[in-house]
Amino acid sequence: MEGFGPHLMLDGYGCEQRKLEDLEHIYRILDVFPERIGMTKIMPPYVFRYTGVRPENWGVSGFVLIAESHVSVHTFPEKQYLSLDILSSKPFDIERAVAFAREEFGIEKFEHNFLDRGVEFPKEMARATHLVRRDREEVAERAGRAPGRSRATRAS
Repeated sequence: MEGFGPHLMLDGYGCEQRKLEDLEHIYRILDVFPERIGMTKIMPPYVFRYTGVRPENWGVSGFVLIAESHVSVHTFPEKQYLSLDILSSKPFDIERAVAFAREEFGIEKFEHNFLDRGVEFPKEMARATHLVRRDREEVAERAGRAPGRSRATRAS
């Protein structure tokens, strides 16, 4: 995989309502999830209850920052729905992440999308340096001058 890293977006339907509304349960999940998928938690999870404009859209949201990026969850208990995102700068076992979420939230049906984020994100400085140098050379060639030399003008 090239680029920044994988982004898993999971939508869970038919979830157990009591699990979706339980702040402590969601905190515990976010607390252990990073380690379960080989990531490094760098802060305790932050979980809070919110109320939507429409009363039935209330729920619980939470996230945890990981050294690799983040894990977030948003629940809608009355709709038995959750949205879970994992963005990481390194590969992780998607099947394991999905299975863990399904078990912890009692998900009956789910759909998920997976993206490779930042496909042009240079992971290595040497490669980044090479890409920048190449781009500068192309610009210089189009401008009709040697790479690395700028046109100097002298005020008269």
